[in-house]
Amino acid sequence: MTSSIPAVDTRLTQAPAPALEGVLLDMDGTLVDTEGVWWTAEAAIFAELGHVLDEAHRTVVVGGPMSRSASYLIEATGADIALDELITLLNTRFTELIGSTVPLLPGARGLLTELAAHGVPTALVSASHRRVIDRVLVSLGAENFALTVAGDEVERTKPHPDPYLLAAAGLGADPQRCVVIEDTVTGVTAAEAAGCPVLAVPSVVPIEPAPGRTIMRSLEDVNLAFLHTLVKPVDQARTTIA
Repeated sequence: MTSSIPAVDTRLTQAPAPALEGVLLDMDGTLVDTEGVWWTAEAAIFAELGHVLDEAHRTVVVGGPMSRSASYLIEATGADIALDELITLLNTRFTELIGSTVPLLPGARGLLTELAAHGVPTALVSASHRRVIDRVLVSLGAENFALTVAGDEVERTKPHPDPYLLAAAGLGADPQRCVVIEDTVTGVTAAEAAGCPVLAVPSVVPIEPAPGRTIMRSLEDVNLAFLHTLVKPVDQARTTIA
């Protein structure tokens, strides 16, 4: 189901002492408006290889790790290109297309500013490679994140739980008390497998309601007070673990 945020006058003036230990955020399609740029890069490269990508392919590759998406597109089109070569081309074309600045999605800047102002431990967790993350961080502000996890820095990236477990551990936090904000089924699957409460803000593909999953239309509807409500009280969380 779709949740709604508390009234504006409930916004925090100072951080309480709650169960929330960290906020773990996806990047593409969640904080920055780049899912369309990835698709443009993919379509352009395959056109140069003599293949036209069907729009249906987009729903398969969105939010996925680069190796999985690239492998799928090679198999689906029969393109004559090695996986490593395609991954390099995609990363290069993407960084060329975004240039020096990346547009943030509505509400992203305000939420990051609020989290930083209240000293909430925050991590950026993306399936994109390090070279892409570092470029996007110029627009997002590296100072807004205690740590970042890239898709090429973990043995198993999303939809496996490893990136979110690594991020929680890096923050010294319990995954059950870290809210994950994601925009794709792949990312939500990874976060839920890690045991994190999930706030889904769908971008390209709809995300179905499920227990323990909150779905919002935009980050403009999200603030720190609301994120606190998504985490079980400390005593209840400990009972669950036991």
